[in-house]
Amino acid sequence: MATEPQIIATGLAFPEGPVVLGDGGILVVEVMSGCLTRISPDGARTVVAQTGGGPNGAAIGPDGLCYICNNGGVGPSHMPGIWLPSEAPHDTPPGAIQTVDLSSGSVRTLYAHTTETPFWGPNDLVFDAHGGFWFTDFGRDRGRTRQRGGVYYAKADGSAITEVIPLLDGANGIGLAPDGNTLYVAETYSSHLWQFRLSAPGMIDRAAGHLPHGGSILGRAGPGQFLDSLAVDSAGNICCASPGLGHILVFSPTGGLRQAIAMPDFLTTNIAFGGWNRQTAFITLGSSGRLASLPWPCPGLKLHHS
Repeated sequence: MATEPQIIATGLAFPEGPVVLGDGGILVVEVMSGCLTRISPDGARTVVAQTGGGPNGAAIGPDGLCYICNNGGVGPSHMPGIWLPSEAPHDTPPGAIQTVDLSSGSVRTLYAHTTETPFWGPNDLVFDAHGGFWFTDFGRDRGRTRQRGGVYYAKADGSAITEVIPLLDGANGIGLAPDGNTLYVAETYSSHLWQFRLSAPGMIDRAAGHLPHGGSILGRAGPGQFLDSLAVDSAGNICCASPGLGHILVFSPTGGLRQAIAMPDFLTTNIAFGGWNRQTAFITLGSSGRLASLPWPCPGLKLHHS
């Protein structure tokens, strides 16, 4: 596999959440500009919607809308020339799940909380085959205090939402195995990649894991490596963006790290598959504000509703 990525877009304000469209365009969120942007095949950029706050993860839903995990907002970078979000100010509003109409740019808040819990920093999401989606809440720092988030399951029509896995520390990337029966969650600060067996839509088989929440550790990043957002390929490999040293880490579905692919940005944040036969990886490079592409030897898993 080629290890030198091609840069296809620059000038993005901390890009995340890549979504590959059927016409070859790519959606990304710009976390530090509060917008959803479309990048055409020739690299031209068009702002689709102003979401406000800090849009983080994105996915196309069953209604053709783009669903956004908005973390509420981040603080400015303290390093000139580098996109490096700082801790959110104390008056930052709670995060939310939003929808964007791609034709009009209209933005709507779908969920702002559950009946039991607030959101702190919704981060990433994945749709299943049953009309629902899983999403992570990264949590939020408050000086020496950290508000921990978790993992939620929600209906795309706004009718129901449940916190399924509470109190993870930096729940970030999330994805489903090809058969839809295993949920993967990347936990940033521990560098753990968790797996959870599912017993029904939105339900964890807690007897299948090693801990009370039903999870077991599938893999772990090494020294200087953290875990961010992820994508699954058609062979079931879990391909996770890794800030720190700046890699794409490829974990086996049977456990353990298979490969670490170096990227030209220490804040490598996300990955999605597209192109012919979904054999191109599109990778967001946060601190330098770029979107890169890289040939991939195994087709990416086709996402529901993509």
